[in-house]
Amino acid sequence: MFKRIVFILLALISFKGVSQEFSTLWEGYFSYFEIKDVTKGNDKIFAASENAIFSYDVSTNEINKITTVEGLSGETITTILYSEDYDLLVVGYETGLMEIVFDNDTEILSVVDILEKESISPVLKKINHFNESDGLLYISTDYGISVYDLNQLQFGDTYFIGDGGSQIAINQTTIFNGFIYAACGSNSGLRKANLDNDNLIDFQQWTTISIGNYVSIQAVGDNLYTIQLNKVLHQIENDNLTPLLTYPTLPKDVKSVNSNLIVTLKEDVFVYDEGFNLIQTASTNEEFDTDFSSATIANNAIYIGTSSTGVLKTLPDTPNIYEIILPEGPSSNKAYKIEAGDGELWVTYGDYTVSFNPAPIRFRGISILRDEEWNNIPYDSLLNASNLVDIAINPFNPDQVFISSFHRGILEMNNDEAIVLYNQENSGLESLIVPGAPNVISIRQSASKFDRNGLMWTLSSKVDRALKSYDPSTNQWEGYSFSELIPDALDDEEGFVDIEIGNGGVKWISSYNHGVIGYNTETQQIANVASEEGNMPSTQTRAIALDSGNQLWIGTIKGLRVLYNTSNFIDDPSPSVSTVVILEDGIPTELLANQFITDIKVDGSDNKWVGTLDSGIFYFSPDGQETIYQFTTDNSPLPSNTISDISIDPQSGKVFIATDRGLVSFSSGGTKPKETLEEAYIYPNPVRPEYDILGFDDLNNINNGVKVSGLTENVNVKITDISGNLVAEAQSGVNKRSSSSNYNFAIDGGTGIWNGKNLRGNVVASGVYLFLISDLDSFETKVLKLLIVR
Repeated sequence: MFKRIVFILLALISFKGVSQEFSTLWEGYFSYFEIKDVTKGNDKIFAASENAIFSYDVSTNEINKITTVEGLSGETITTILYSEDYDLLVVGYETGLMEIVFDNDTEILSVVDILEKESISPVLKKINHFNESDGLLYISTDYGISVYDLNQLQFGDTYFIGDGGSQIAINQTTIFNGFIYAACGSNSGLRKANLDNDNLIDFQQWTTISIGNYVSIQAVGDNLYTIQLNKVLHQIENDNLTPLLTYPTLPKDVKSVNSNLIVTLKEDVFVYDEGFNLIQTASTNEEFDTDFSSATIANNAIYIGTSSTGVLKTLPDTPNIYEIILPEGPSSNKAYKIEAGDGELWVTYGDYTVSFNPAPIRFRGISILRDEEWNNIPYDSLLNASNLVDIAINPFNPDQVFISSFHRGILEMNNDEAIVLYNQENSGLESLIVPGAPNVISIRQSASKFDRNGLMWTLSSKVDRALKSYDPSTNQWEGYSFSELIPDALDDEEGFVDIEIGNGGVKWISSYNHGVIGYNTETQQIANVASEEGNMPSTQTRAIALDSGNQLWIGTIKGLRVLYNTSNFIDDPSPSVSTVVILEDGIPTELLANQFITDIKVDGSDNKWVGTLDSGIFYFSPDGQETIYQFTTDNSPLPSNTISDISIDPQSGKVFIATDRGLVSFSSGGTKPKETLEEAYIYPNPVRPEYDILGFDDLNNINNGVKVSGLTENVNVKITDISGNLVAEAQSGVNKRSSSSNYNFAIDGGTGIWNGKNLRGNVVASGVYLFLISDLDSFETKVLKLLIVR
């Protein structure tokens, strides 16, 4: 009970300021290919990747994930340990943070004592190893040893055991014959102290039994073993070291499990019994060409963490035959660009620097999420297309996808297979030209987007014809010159980030040196706004987005702007953009002043999703006057406050968010409006008492309320009882979920949400209710019935 009380109190603190529990609205999509550590506990194997964990039941083969959605921090994990005495998993981080996972992964306690210890340098707080003994957890760090009481869930003493009480790196500890032994780095040797000594915080109570650098020390039954930095394994008897063997490479992990010593090298795992007899081995091979990182044993099998294949399981009789244990997930946590549509998600991992330098070249594949399964396509299957960035899905042929390479051109994929790489030789794309270096080829493609006619528009950096169109049906390319605005394409402009398709032939482009560019491809006129005279806070624009009112929202490295008058931009001799001013405690304040904005997306209700470099993601009302949410690592499952990209599935309203530490999604509840009311429906229907979804005031919590989906863009919906009495009413663009009016019934894009209350604010009684839907543009109507049982 004490554990649960502590957890609940901390959860309330960490989520303060949030009006509701969001966990059921979030999903995490983390990579489990690279394993940092594995540990055994209660018929399960736990494996830690960069910032997520999964458990594998050795009896049932069931896999469960533990991610930021379940409460992990999202920071970089260094080591894990399962305590069978206390039925909990302890997680150690690079920052010094500790987290304890209780009770079948449902509760997580964050322990921040080391993380927030001001007297210790942040660079020394990394947790290297956990050693459990008699209810105490000995934590090896780069400053010394801290002791944590697993029964009381609180810290005890910290031992600074270097000469003169200095802070030295401790790689591992073990308990043997009443002594605690420490394998020290910093050329500080092997040290020990008597556990019966109540004054171990005094460095003078610690004895150095050997000099040098030691990476591990483990007690195995009645024997004690240590490994030195020179790769020599020693047995320790009466504090004397006897070398037993020298490994070809420095071991990456050393564990004592079930009276066995497990030594993991980059390419081998060795399992020894208590007397140091080799009883089991495993090695990499041509089929599994990966690096081992850690290993443990359970039920006579070896479970090996790898750098690129998840966990490998092997049995003694077949040491070179492996079973892969790997949860569904993308190939990497470092998603750079994402694109959602038609129930699928595409992910790329290439990138370029803030100043548009593609180096170092990224030789990474792509990932596709479809029907809750991931298809990870490696680089060697993508026609050598490096630095893959932006994704454009052909709306007229969703099986055809074009992926920009910020070095090699554009890759065309059909049915998940790479078909052709468009470059300077087989398309209208062009390489930059470096004077005096004719052999330099670099085709720097960034954003691509389809228009309503099926033309794909794409941006090329450092070439004169920076804007190009491609017609997949005719294989025709067209190029449009920016020379009137940018005379020297190579030196006057670093590159282009984003593109939007506007009205009247205008294409909107965000750039590094020239702010926002408007180019009319019908008249071939070009204009831009970039200076302070035009109210731009910076020339460097990172994101643009058009809303349904044809207003252009602009994200720069120093804040947010809006171009309201887009129709006259090209002809305006001195175009300017506007600041969004909001009231904070009655004081006019610029919205997102000086924020580095990384992306902007507009959902089906014209609400704005704005990603930032270090402040998480904001969700604004259509005019920006109301902040519906600000999600950060403190109040949500975001694994990082650095937002790389945002993409919204228009059909489901699910918002996918890519960060530099992983990918998550949030179910916002808003969907794209339909063309007709033919597919409109109500859910859940009927509403039964066990659903407990009626009577809530906050319509932003889509777990509650009754939803009517499949609405068109401009509708009026009346809810009446069976006698025709009006119960509730909502209209598109008027009754918005984001409104401060706290409506009982609101419409968000193609979805309406009703909290089950009538006009007087009372929850309605059991009965049949009618939804009278009228399209205000086409005059189409539809009547739906809902049964409520209370």
